[in-house]
Amino acid sequence: MPDEMSRPLIRGRGGGGGSRHLEASVSEPGAPVIGILGTGDFSRSLARRLVASGYQVVVGSRIPKRSVALFPEEAEVTSQMEAANQADLVFVAVFPEHYSTLVELKPALAGKTLVDVSNGLQINREGPSIAEQLADLFPESFVVKGFNTISAWTLQVGPRDGSRQVFLCSDNQKAKSSVMQLCHRLGFIPIDMGLLSSAVEIENLPLYLFPSWRIPVLCTLSLFTFFYLYNFLHDVLHPFVTAGKSAFYKMPIETVNVTLPSVALVMLALVYLPGLCAAFLQLCWGTKYRRFPNWLDQWLTRRKQFGLCSFLCAVLHAIYSLCLPMRKSTHYKLIDTVLKQVKEGKEVSWDDDAVWRMELYLSAGIMALGLLSLLAVTSLPSVANTINWREFSFIQSTLGYCALSMAAIHTLLFGWDRAFDPARYHFYLPPTFVLVLILPLVVLLGRLALFVPCMASRLRQIRRGWEKSRHIRFILPDDDCQNGLEGVSNV
Repeated sequence: MPDEMSRPLIRGRGGGGGSRHLEASVSEPGAPVIGILGTGDFSRSLARRLVASGYQVVVGSRIPKRSVALFPEEAEVTSQMEAANQADLVFVAVFPEHYSTLVELKPALAGKTLVDVSNGLQINREGPSIAEQLADLFPESFVVKGFNTISAWTLQVGPRDGSRQVFLCSDNQKAKSSVMQLCHRLGFIPIDMGLLSSAVEIENLPLYLFPSWRIPVLCTLSLFTFFYLYNFLHDVLHPFVTAGKSAFYKMPIETVNVTLPSVALVMLALVYLPGLCAAFLQLCWGTKYRRFPNWLDQWLTRRKQFGLCSFLCAVLHAIYSLCLPMRKSTHYKLIDTVLKQVKEGKEVSWDDDAVWRMELYLSAGIMALGLLSLLAVTSLPSVANTINWREFSFIQSTLGYCALSMAAIHTLLFGWDRAFDPARYHFYLPPTFVLVLILPLVVLLGRLALFVPCMASRLRQIRRGWEKSRHIRFILPDDDCQNGLEGVSNV
C-alpha cells in the first residue's frame, strides 16, 4: 500500500485529445477494469486515485472530447455505452435526478456491480433510498452503496485518520466483497453495514450537522444568555438605577469575562451530574440491568461535548482576563484611585487578606484550567487510542473531579467574604458566584456520598451483576478470593 499511495495523482500530459486507450503498462496484471459514469469533481478525483492504485480506468461521458483533458492520461475517456461495456465494476457518479438517462445502458450493465456514490439534498427518514431506486432501475445489476461519505478532496490527497472509513451495504455479498477489496487497495477501511436497506442510514450520514453537539451548544448558549443578563442586572443596571452611574462600558469585556467562568463551571458540573444520577438510580433499583430514562441516556452520551464546551469557555475567560489590564477604563480607575489617595493624604497600605485572596484565587484558576486542558486533550480520538481504559477512566473521572473541585475553589476564593455582605445583593438577588456554586457543590457532595463504604461497596456489587430482587449474594474479589463469589441462591 505505501508504494501505491506514493504514486503521483497528477501526471504530465501530452498534447493528445479525444478518446484514449488504456495503458496496460501502468496497470497491474489481472486488475479489473473500473468504469466511472460521470465527469464531475468526484469522478476526476476517483479516477486519479484508482490509476495511482494500479487499476485500469474507463470514464463514460456524454461528451468525451470536452472531458478528456480533465482526467489522467492512463484513464480512457469514452462514451457512456463504451465505458459500460468495457468495465467490470462501475461507479455511478451522476446526480440521482439523472439516473433515468442511464436506462439505455441496462443491457451493458446487466450482471455487473454498480457502486452508488450519490447523496440526497435532505435527510431521508422514510425511504426508499437513492441506492434502492437505482436497484429498481437496474434489476439485473448488483447495486452497492458506498463512497458517499468520502469527499473528492480526500480521494485526491489520499486517506487520513479521520476519513479512512467507507460504509458499504448491498444485497449481493459477492459484489460487496469486490468493493471492499477495492477499498483496501485504495487505502480505505470498508465498514460492512449489511443489506441495501441500510443505504438510507448511509446516505443520511453526510447530511447530519453536529447531531451530538446540538444539545450541549444550546445549553451553553442558554447559560451564557442567562448569566450575561444576570451580571448586566447586577453590575450595570443596578448602579445606573440606584446612583445614576453609567457602567455600560463594562458590557463588552468585564460582563462577558464574569459570564464565561460561570458557564464553564456549570457546564463542567453537568458533565459529572448524569453519572451521579445513574449511580443513584442503580442503587435505588438494586440492579444494573434496568434501562435508564431516554433523557439520561442521551445526557450520558454527550458528556464529552459538554466538557469541551466548558473548556472553551474557560479558555476564553483566561484570554479575557489577560486583556483586562489593557483597557482604558482600568488605566483611568488606577489614576483616579492614586489621585484620591494623594489628595486625602493617605498612603497605600498592604492588605494581607486581599493579597492572599488574589494569589490563591489565581493559582486555583490556573490549576483548574490546566486540568481541563488535560481532559480536553485526552478526549481526542488520536490520544484516547494510545491509552488503556483504566488510564482513560482515571483522567476523565478522577482528574475531572479534581478539575471541578479546583474550579469551585477558584470561585469560592473570588467570592471570599463578599457572600455575606448585604450590599452585594443587588435587587435582593444573590451575587453571581453564589448562584454558580450551587450545582458544582451538589455534584461534589454527591460524589463524596458515593465514597461512603456501604454505598461504594453496594454500587460495586451491582455493577458486577448483583441484583436486589433476585437475592444474588457474593463478595467482591480480593487477594483471598479467586472470583469474588460467595454463594448464589434464589436465581
